[in-house]
Amino acid sequence: MKGIEFIESTRYGDDPITSDERSGVNQPELEEPPAGDLIELPDPDRETVHELDLSEAIELRESFRDYTDESLTLTELSYLLWCTAGVKWAFPEGAFRTVPSAGCCHAIDTYLAINRVKGIKPGIYRYIALDHSLETLPAYPDLQEDLSAACFDQPCVKQAAVVFIWAADAYRMIWKYAERGYRNLFLDAGHICQNLYLSVLPVECGCCAIGAFKDQGMNEMLNLDGKDRFVLYLASVGKVDQTEAEPEEQQ
Repeated sequence: MKGIEFIESTRYGDDPITSDERSGVNQPELEEPPAGDLIELPDPDRETVHELDLSEAIELRESFRDYTDESLTLTELSYLLWCTAGVKWAFPEGAFRTVPSAGCCHAIDTYLAINRVKGIKPGIYRYIALDHSLETLPAYPDLQEDLSAACFDQPCVKQAAVVFIWAADAYRMIWKYAERGYRNLFLDAGHICQNLYLSVLPVECGCCAIGAFKDQGMNEMLNLDGKDRFVLYLASVGKVDQTEAEPEEQQ
């Protein structure tokens, strides 16, 4: 399907959309239950981050592709996860988080390719937002090499302490909005990534959004089918030497 055909076929008209929600189908789970071991995350203690005015954070927002070898602490990672997908209040039909989502569906899951985080073994993890914990996924050999190759060998992927990987569980959105919901998935991903850009600065990190990746390779790494669940967006994160780093815009 051409892009313009998708836009035309998902336009709102005068008639209400026909969705599973309107047809009386039960709402899908707010989050897929974890199957692996869980690592409890510390509270995102704001005393561990540097104070930064929001207007200043917006002004300083940059994309950084060069990172130091310093590791993130678990508390710093906890803070970044809370800022980008944290649950403020959960209820049976949904959850209010730190980012907006169409219809409060929050159909995007956060996966992490961890390289350097103190107290966490390198590997792939899934953020369980409702419990503020990390699910340990099966060990993945040659993670850094395969992840870098899937991102067209961008150096920032190998240098990063953590790579955030955002994947859609599409039916959580489609249930409410039918085909129109695919638009919302990409909008939601943008909200999440912008929160990451604004939250890395207080923990002396930089990040770079990554839209150039091989879809099939990334989906296979996370054991996603590429149809109902698929990777949308990535971002590399690492400690930055502010005196030497040269910020670049996303390519």
